[in-house]
Amino acid sequence: MYARIRRLIEHWGLFAAFAWQEIVLKASTTGGFWPQLLFLLPLTCALSLFVRTALSLFTPRHSNKIAKVVCIVATGVLFSFEYFVYRKFKLFYDPATVIAGAGDAAKGFGGTALALVFSPAGILHILLFMAPAIAYGLIGRGEDLTRDGHAPLRTRMLMLRNAFAVQFAAYVIVSCVGTFGRVYTDQYTFQAGVTDFGLMTALRKEASALTMGTHSKVTFTSSEVTAEEEDADVEAPAPEPETDKGPNALNIDFNALAATTDGTWADLDRYVASLTPSSKNDMTGRFSGYNLIFITAEALSAEAIRPDTTPMLYRMANKGIQFLDYYQFDTAGTTGGECGNIFGLLPTEGGVSLKLTSEYNNYLTIGSALNRLGYNGWAFHNNTHTYYDRDLTHNNLGYSNGFMGFGNGMEKWVEWQWPQSDLEMMRGTFDELYGSPEHEPFNVYYMSVSGHSDYGLGENDMAEKNWDAVAGLPYSDPVKGYLASNIELDLGVQYLVHRLEESGMADHTAFVIGADHFPYGLDDDGPLGSLPYTSELYGYEVITPFQRDHNRLIIWTPTLEQEEPVVVTSPTSTVDILPTLLNLFGCDWDSRLLPGRDVFSDKPALVFSLSYDWKSDLGTYYAGTGEFIPAEGAQVPEGYVEATSTDVANRINYCRGVLTTDYYAHIFGPKGSTL
Repeated sequence: MYARIRRLIEHWGLFAAFAWQEIVLKASTTGGFWPQLLFLLPLTCALSLFVRTALSLFTPRHSNKIAKVVCIVATGVLFSFEYFVYRKFKLFYDPATVIAGAGDAAKGFGGTALALVFSPAGILHILLFMAPAIAYGLIGRGEDLTRDGHAPLRTRMLMLRNAFAVQFAAYVIVSCVGTFGRVYTDQYTFQAGVTDFGLMTALRKEASALTMGTHSKVTFTSSEVTAEEEDADVEAPAPEPETDKGPNALNIDFNALAATTDGTWADLDRYVASLTPSSKNDMTGRFSGYNLIFITAEALSAEAIRPDTTPMLYRMANKGIQFLDYYQFDTAGTTGGECGNIFGLLPTEGGVSLKLTSEYNNYLTIGSALNRLGYNGWAFHNNTHTYYDRDLTHNNLGYSNGFMGFGNGMEKWVEWQWPQSDLEMMRGTFDELYGSPEHEPFNVYYMSVSGHSDYGLGENDMAEKNWDAVAGLPYSDPVKGYLASNIELDLGVQYLVHRLEESGMADHTAFVIGADHFPYGLDDDGPLGSLPYTSELYGYEVITPFQRDHNRLIIWTPTLEQEEPVVVTSPTSTVDILPTLLNLFGCDWDSRLLPGRDVFSDKPALVFSLSYDWKSDLGTYYAGTGEFIPAEGAQVPEGYVEATSTDVANRINYCRGVLTTDYYAHIFGPKGSTL
């Protein structure tokens, strides 16, 4: 009996260890065990059999035992790392993101990471992830399959056969349950992979994609969405005179361009050629010749925009173009949010998405587009200028005067503290760099930092500075700290508006303010449904991604306050910002080259996330469950959900193709040739 137990341990010990680690991670992060356990367990079993076969190379028994312990410890470290990442950022980091940003994250948030690690929950989870290694070290004895010092080939082949058989069975199960087959194959993302199939399977697929070179491969499926609503989602007066209503398209024959190349570029060309460009409209050129100040606001939320604590942001949100159903999806932290805001693309390559663009022709950024119109451009950030390689990426956004952060000029005006002051950044750069009529027209981009976590007193200098303004509010201290930190952004924007008014430039300066992500730093623990401070801030329990990632986009200029309100009620998201701005500023651009839409165009509204969830005027679709919830009173045409899901998959594949192949260089020439 004892010998049989020992054999079971040696045969199934790795599977038990890996399965335990997967279950602990899932229970501590995303939750949801059904039907995911149907896939997670057999996929983990197959992987454990492959690993067991590889470890059979280590002989005799004591070497095999040491190899297994080392292997289980290594996976325990990986699981612990992803657990702490999720606690901090509410998402999992794929290997490319870890490699791209690990150094900066360690320097910037080392203290926070240590606090998480040495918290009671952190220590408990490290012990839980390492428990299998401890247990096997105590009771395992290692396998010895040798004959004359070598594992017999037949035994190994049988082990591999079993591994492939279990892998095949797992794939059959995945393919037969709901939409998970598509999630595992053509709609795969690292986040969905960890959530639905387990961390080790997700890492295996990432390694396979890297080895096979399939990250940049894209496929497009023909779709026909049978419901194209008229543009009734925008309430706005038509200005005089009537504007040209031709297509927002460039004179490019994409089918002919496809014939000049092959591979991904040709696939992208044919896909773009299949699309119908959106039309110019009554808002085309509405801001032509205006100055632009574009702010990506760190962790800003709709609930932080209040008349008492952030009166200027509140004024802008309610007296500018009003976006009542806007979403900033949590994708890859701050750089993921910037990728959407600046490039109009979802960051399909995780945290490395923005970094890839540092050597690209970024023809369609608003920096490049306005630079071609003769604008003076600047990009600014008040944290370290090399953080996330912004010294590389943000010097290639098309701003004529380049990028400045703390360390290459910003320290002249900004005090080193945590987080740094948005007011100090905006005051210094306006007064000494661009804030006079001689620099018009100007185009300025700010990446703010004052709203960054953590939000406790003693952890956040902006929260401490502005605490008196929130002390009497009916919230917990973390929520008060969050609101107080965002006051600094409001003070900075107030300063800009007042100085623009004094200099006579306000009436022809447009502000665009959008978040990078929801305030994930409010809650260190918990998946959706277990975000107590975020739910307190929002005023309801946050259960779905759409509830968590709803936000507010600001597009404002003082002249809008003198007109009838412009209200956008249809769903919009971060990828809609760039096409809307290109239209408002009257730029020459091709609407087929961006997956979002100009919100004033004749294209139907469609927002979508990297989880393949989407929302339109007709309803909301959750890809993980295949559930479609029609909007109240909506008439949904037959085939609409399937066609729209295919459309979303095509748009995400387009984002991937552009981000991994420098697609715009194929169209407009290499970096530097047209900027």
